Amino acid sequence: MKKHGNKKDYTDESLREERRYGIYWYSWLWHLIRPLAIGLCVLVVVAGVAMGAWNTLYRSFFAPVDEQDQTQVPFTVESGSSLSKVARNLEEKGLVRNSTVFKYYADFLGYGQKIQAGDYVLDKSMSLSAIADLLTTGDGNPITRNITLIPGWTIQEFADYLVSQGALPNTQEFLALCKTGTEFDAYYYIHDVLNANAAARIYVLEGYLAPDTYEVYTSAGASDIIKKLLSQTEKVFSEEYHLRAEELGMTMDQVLTLASMVEKEAKAGDFARVSAIFHNRLQMGMTLGSDVTIKYLSGTKRMALTGSDLQVDSPYNTYQHKGLPPGPVCSPSQAAIHAALYPDETFLAEKYLYFCSKDPSTGELYFSRTLEEHERAVEIYAPLWEAYDQSQGY
Repeated sequence: MKKHGNKKDYTDESLREERRYGIYWYSWLWHLIRPLAIGLCVLVVVAGVAMGAWNTLYRSFFAPVDEQDQTQVPFTVESGSSLSKVARNLEEKGLVRNSTVFKYYADFLGYGQKIQAGDYVLDKSMSLSAIADLLTTGDGNPITRNITLIPGWTIQEFADYLVSQGALPNTQEFLALCKTGTEFDAYYYIHDVLNANAAARIYVLEGYLAPDTYEVYTSAGASDIIKKLLSQTEKVFSEEYHLRAEELGMTMDQVLTLASMVEKEAKAGDFARVSAIFHNRLQMGMTLGSDVTIKYLSGTKRMALTGSDLQVDSPYNTYQHKGLPPGPVCSPSQAAIHAALYPDETFLAEKYLYFCSKDPSTGELYFSRTLEEHERAVEIYAPLWEAYDQSQGY
């Protein structure tokens, strides 16, 4: 028998068979799979490198400073602070690893414009997102609050408001400071009042706290709040107003006193007309006969004053005493101050001397030149005042 070992004789038929079922088929399959296998290996390597790089980057910049340290760290965002300043403060407090990374992270995700002022409690175990979330929710204790002094409010009303808003614990200190005014002698206009007729006033600072909305620190005390409002008064009473007051022969205090009466007597549309009537009466040496000075003194809110109201013995009683009362009866608006300085020219020229309420619900006034005309108007409208008082429970 002839031996051939492992060598195989290939015929055309056997080759076709081998190609169909043998090594040729595996070779073709490997040719197909190899690029995919190489690509997968490359992808695994790249992913591994990327993950390693990210882990390094995360640990260096994004990870909490110390995941195990939950010690509370007080952190304050001051009003108006930029994102850059907040980021720097976070890094200085050891709450983030890198201020620049936090800044761009917060800015990219839209946190930058949403960070709110306040006092917060953070810790070193917090992530960047956790810190950014907290600083934008406003869950920290605010370091400022808004307070509003409405035109026409008295110092007593403003004090009550401050307590109701939690800005002050009580009214005592605020009212005491406003009554004497001595702590604010550095303001030239308060200095002038203290050296004039301060003793006759109920509150030395009445009329000098400018109506507006203010942002004050939550830690602000009564003195801090008063100083902020006094500074605004200095801005409101401009150099133009001082020059106009000199032209009229009036002091700043007299202007504010007249403006406060105008504020309480009328709506804004009638300010200049009422001012003209008071100017006319002052020029003619008449009593001003203003109900609002009586109401300031007694605290009554009635439209229809009684005979006993009008007989009260006080320099604030402008039915008995000529000239302006000792001081303002409320905080006048800038519009009322302007009207006190620039009364209605027509009413001045035509010597209007009287006015009364025509409609208590709307504040509409009726103006008269003569006493006879005024008395007829009072006879017509007085029943409306009494009805209004009854409806309000006065």
